Amino acid sequence: MSAKARILDKLRHSLAGTEALPDDFDETLVTEPWRYPPEQRMARLRELMEAVRTEIHLTDQTRWPALLADLLAKKQLTRLLIAPRTDHGRQLSEHWQHRSDAPALHAYDRPVEEWKHELFHDTPASLTGTVGAIAATGSLILCPDRHEPRLMSLVPPVHFALLRASTIHDNLYEAQRALNWRAGMPTNALLISGPSKTADIEQVLAYGAHGPKDLVVLILEDA
Repeated sequence: MSAKARILDKLRHSLAGTEALPDDFDETLVTEPWRYPPEQRMARLRELMEAVRTEIHLTDQTRWPALLADLLAKKQLTRLLIAPRTDHGRQLSEHWQHRSDAPALHAYDRPVEEWKHELFHDTPASLTGTVGAIAATGSLILCPDRHEPRLMSLVPPVHFALLRASTIHDNLYEAQRALNWRAGMPTNALLISGPSKTADIEQVLAYGAHGPKDLVVLILEDA
Protein backbone atom coordinates (compact mmCIF):
# COMPACT_ATOMS: atom_id res chain seq x y z
CA MET A 1 0.00 0.00 0.00
CA SER A 2 1.36 3.41 -0.96
CA ALA A 3 1.85 6.22 1.56
CA LYS A 4 -1.07 8.12 0.01
CA ALA A 5 -3.35 5.08 0.30
CA ARG A 6 -2.36 4.56 3.93
CA ILE A 7 -3.14 8.17 4.80
CA LEU A 8 -6.55 8.04 3.12
CA ASP A 9 -7.37 4.72 4.75
CA LYS A 10 -6.48 6.14 8.16
CA LEU A 11 -8.70 9.16 7.58
CA ARG A 12 -11.65 6.97 6.55
CA HIS A 13 -11.36 4.75 9.61
CA SER A 14 -11.00 7.74 11.93
CA LEU A 15 -14.68 8.56 11.27
CA ALA A 16 -15.91 5.18 12.47
CA GLY A 17 -18.51 5.50 15.23
CA THR A 18 -18.96 9.25 14.79
CA GLU A 19 -22.06 11.19 13.78
CA ALA A 20 -22.24 14.14 11.42
CA LEU A 21 -23.11 17.46 13.01
CA PRO A 22 -26.31 19.09 11.76
CA ASP A 23 -25.77 21.70 9.07
CA ASP A 24 -26.88 24.95 10.71
CA PHE A 25 -25.17 27.25 8.22
CA ASP A 26 -26.95 30.58 7.97
CA GLU A 27 -26.38 31.97 4.48
CA THR A 28 -27.71 35.41 5.47
CA LEU A 29 -24.48 35.96 7.42
CA VAL A 30 -22.49 36.02 4.18
CA THR A 31 -25.10 37.54 1.89
CA GLU A 32 -27.30 40.15 3.60
CA PRO A 33 -24.52 42.64 4.48
CA TRP A 34 -23.24 42.41 0.91
CA ARG A 35 -26.38 42.63 -1.20
CA TYR A 36 -27.24 45.50 -3.54
CA PRO A 37 -30.18 46.49 -5.76
CA PRO A 38 -29.54 45.15 -9.28
CA GLU A 39 -29.14 48.65 -10.71
CA GLN A 40 -26.33 49.40 -8.19
CA ARG A 41 -24.15 46.32 -8.73
CA MET A 42 -22.17 47.76 -11.63
CA ALA A 43 -21.66 51.08 -9.85
CA ARG A 44 -20.39 49.29 -6.74
CA LEU A 45 -18.01 47.18 -8.82
CA ARG A 46 -16.69 50.22 -10.67
CA GLU A 47 -16.20 52.21 -7.48
CA LEU A 48 -14.05 49.54 -5.87
CA MET A 49 -12.06 48.59 -8.97
CA GLU A 50 -11.36 52.15 -10.08
CA ALA A 51 -10.19 52.94 -6.54
CA VAL A 52 -7.26 50.58 -7.12
CA ARG A 53 -6.42 51.95 -10.57
CA THR A 54 -8.47 49.65 -12.77
CA GLU A 55 -9.60 51.19 -16.06
CA ILE A 56 -13.22 50.43 -16.94
CA HIS A 57 -15.15 51.05 -20.16
CA LEU A 58 -18.81 50.37 -20.96
CA THR A 59 -19.64 48.87 -24.34
CA ASP A 60 -21.75 46.07 -25.79
CA GLN A 61 -21.44 42.71 -27.53
CA THR A 62 -21.13 44.30 -30.97
CA ARG A 63 -18.93 47.34 -30.39
CA TRP A 64 -16.29 46.01 -28.00
CA PRO A 65 -13.77 44.88 -30.70
CA ALA A 66 -13.65 48.41 -32.15
CA LEU A 67 -13.28 49.91 -28.67
CA LEU A 68 -10.46 47.50 -27.89
CA ALA A 69 -8.64 48.45 -31.11
CA ASP A 70 -8.90 52.14 -30.18
CA LEU A 71 -7.60 51.50 -26.66
CA LEU A 72 -4.64 49.53 -27.98
CA ALA A 73 -3.80 52.37 -30.36
CA LYS A 74 -4.01 55.00 -27.60
CA LYS A 75 -1.75 52.92 -25.36
CA GLN A 76 0.64 52.29 -28.28
CA LEU A 77 0.35 48.54 -27.88
CA THR A 78 1.27 46.84 -31.15
CA ARG A 79 0.56 43.23 -30.19
CA LEU A 80 -2.26 41.44 -28.39
CA LEU A 81 -2.35 37.88 -27.08
CA ILE A 82 -5.70 36.13 -27.54
CA ALA A 83 -7.26 32.69 -27.12
CA PRO A 84 -8.45 31.93 -30.70
CA ARG A 85 -10.70 29.02 -29.71
CA THR A 86 -12.92 31.12 -27.44
CA ASP A 87 -16.00 32.94 -28.70
CA HIS A 88 -14.47 36.34 -28.00
CA GLY A 89 -11.20 35.29 -29.64
CA ARG A 90 -13.03 34.34 -32.83
CA GLN A 91 -15.12 37.51 -32.79
CA LEU A 92 -12.05 39.69 -32.41
CA SER A 93 -10.16 37.86 -35.15
CA GLU A 94 -13.05 38.40 -37.57
CA HIS A 95 -13.25 42.10 -36.70
CA TRP A 96 -9.48 42.55 -37.10
CA GLN A 97 -9.64 41.30 -40.68
CA HIS A 98 -11.46 44.50 -41.66
CA ARG A 99 -9.00 46.88 -39.96
CA SER A 100 -5.64 47.44 -41.58
CA ASP A 101 -4.54 49.64 -38.68
CA ALA A 102 -5.25 47.05 -35.97
CA PRO A 103 -2.38 45.71 -33.83
CA ALA A 104 -1.08 42.23 -34.52
CA LEU A 105 -2.94 39.35 -32.89
CA HIS A 106 -0.93 36.53 -31.40
CA ALA A 107 -2.61 33.24 -30.55
CA TYR A 108 -1.95 31.24 -27.40
CA ASP A 109 -2.10 27.93 -29.27
CA ARG A 110 0.96 25.92 -28.21
CA PRO A 111 2.75 24.80 -25.03
CA VAL A 112 4.41 27.65 -23.18
CA GLU A 113 7.76 25.81 -23.27
CA GLU A 114 7.88 26.42 -27.03
CA TRP A 115 7.65 30.22 -26.79
CA LYS A 116 8.39 31.20 -23.19
CA HIS A 117 10.86 33.97 -24.11
CA GLU A 118 8.39 35.52 -26.54
CA LEU A 119 5.59 35.39 -23.97
CA PHE A 120 7.61 37.00 -21.20
CA HIS A 121 9.51 39.56 -23.27
CA ASP A 122 7.55 40.35 -26.45
CA THR A 123 3.89 40.20 -25.40
CA PRO A 124 2.76 43.61 -24.12
CA ALA A 125 -0.96 42.87 -23.70
CA SER A 126 -3.53 40.09 -23.54
CA LEU A 127 -7.29 39.66 -23.72
CA THR A 128 -9.26 37.17 -21.63
CA GLY A 129 -12.87 36.53 -20.83
CA THR A 130 -14.40 36.27 -17.36
CA VAL A 131 -17.17 34.13 -15.89
CA GLY A 132 -18.50 36.91 -13.68
CA ALA A 133 -17.68 39.51 -11.05
CA ILE A 134 -18.37 40.30 -7.39
CA ALA A 135 -19.78 43.71 -6.53
CA ALA A 136 -19.04 43.45 -2.79
CA THR A 137 -15.28 43.16 -3.29
CA GLY A 138 -14.79 44.68 -6.74
CA SER A 139 -13.43 41.44 -8.16
CA LEU A 140 -13.44 39.69 -11.52
CA ILE A 141 -13.89 35.90 -11.62
CA LEU A 142 -11.76 33.97 -14.10
CA CYS A 143 -11.66 30.23 -14.65
CA PRO A 144 -8.58 29.56 -16.79
CA ASP A 145 -8.55 26.41 -18.91
CA ARG A 146 -6.49 24.85 -21.69
CA HIS A 147 -7.87 27.33 -24.24
CA GLU A 148 -7.22 30.40 -22.07
CA PRO A 149 -4.42 29.49 -19.62
CA ARG A 150 -3.62 31.30 -16.39
CA LEU A 151 -0.48 32.86 -17.87
CA MET A 152 -2.61 35.03 -20.16
CA SER A 153 -3.84 37.08 -17.20
CA LEU A 154 -0.56 36.93 -15.31
CA VAL A 155 2.37 37.63 -17.63
CA PRO A 156 1.58 40.46 -20.13
CA PRO A 157 1.97 43.95 -18.60
CA VAL A 158 -1.53 44.99 -19.72
CA HIS A 159 -4.53 42.72 -19.18
CA PHE A 160 -7.80 43.43 -20.99
CA ALA A 161 -10.80 41.53 -19.57
CA LEU A 162 -14.31 41.15 -20.97
CA LEU A 163 -17.17 41.12 -18.46
CA ARG A 164 -20.87 40.73 -19.20
CA ALA A 165 -22.91 43.07 -17.00
CA SER A 166 -25.47 40.34 -16.37
CA THR A 167 -22.82 38.23 -14.61
CA ILE A 168 -22.05 40.76 -11.87
CA HIS A 169 -23.12 39.15 -8.60
CA ASP A 170 -23.64 40.73 -5.20
CA ASN A 171 -21.19 38.56 -3.25
CA LEU A 172 -18.98 35.48 -3.51
CA TYR A 173 -21.59 33.11 -2.10
CA GLU A 174 -24.17 34.09 -4.71
CA ALA A 175 -21.55 33.89 -7.46
CA GLN A 176 -20.69 30.34 -6.39
CA ARG A 177 -24.36 29.39 -6.50
CA ALA A 178 -24.90 30.98 -9.92
CA LEU A 179 -21.86 29.16 -11.32
CA ASN A 180 -23.03 25.91 -9.69
CA TRP A 181 -19.68 25.23 -8.05
CA ARG A 182 -21.40 22.87 -5.64
CA ALA A 183 -21.81 20.42 -8.51
CA GLY A 184 -18.17 20.74 -9.49
CA MET A 185 -15.47 23.25 -8.67
CA PRO A 186 -13.38 24.52 -11.58
CA THR A 187 -9.79 23.31 -11.74
CA ASN A 188 -8.60 26.89 -11.39
CA ALA A 189 -10.59 29.91 -10.19
CA LEU A 190 -9.15 33.42 -9.90
CA LEU A 191 -10.47 36.52 -8.18
CA ILE A 192 -8.82 39.63 -9.63
CA SER A 193 -9.48 42.91 -7.84
CA GLY A 194 -7.14 45.21 -9.77
CA PRO A 195 -3.68 45.35 -11.34
CA SER A 196 -0.80 43.65 -9.56
CA LYS A 197 0.50 45.72 -6.67
CA THR A 198 2.73 45.33 -3.63
CA ALA A 199 4.14 47.46 -0.85
CA ASP A 200 6.59 44.88 0.50
CA ILE A 201 9.67 46.98 -0.23
CA GLU A 202 9.97 50.00 2.09
CA GLN A 203 6.15 50.16 2.22
CA VAL A 204 6.07 51.98 -1.11
CA LEU A 205 3.15 50.91 -3.32
CA ALA A 206 4.39 49.56 -6.64
CA TYR A 207 2.35 48.23 -9.55
CA GLY A 208 3.25 45.31 -11.80
CA ALA A 209 5.57 43.50 -9.41
CA HIS A 210 3.82 40.13 -9.57
CA GLY A 211 1.59 40.47 -12.64
CA PRO A 212 0.04 43.06 -14.99
CA LYS A 213 0.63 46.68 -14.07
CA ASP A 214 -2.56 47.73 -15.88
CA LEU A 215 -6.00 46.11 -15.83
CA VAL A 216 -8.61 47.27 -18.35
CA VAL A 217 -12.15 45.91 -18.03
CA LEU A 218 -14.64 46.14 -20.88
CA ILE A 219 -18.14 45.71 -19.46
CA LEU A 220 -20.60 44.45 -22.05
CA GLU A 221 -23.98 45.94 -21.21
CA ASP A 222 -27.04 43.86 -22.04
CA ALA A 223 -29.03 44.93 -25.07
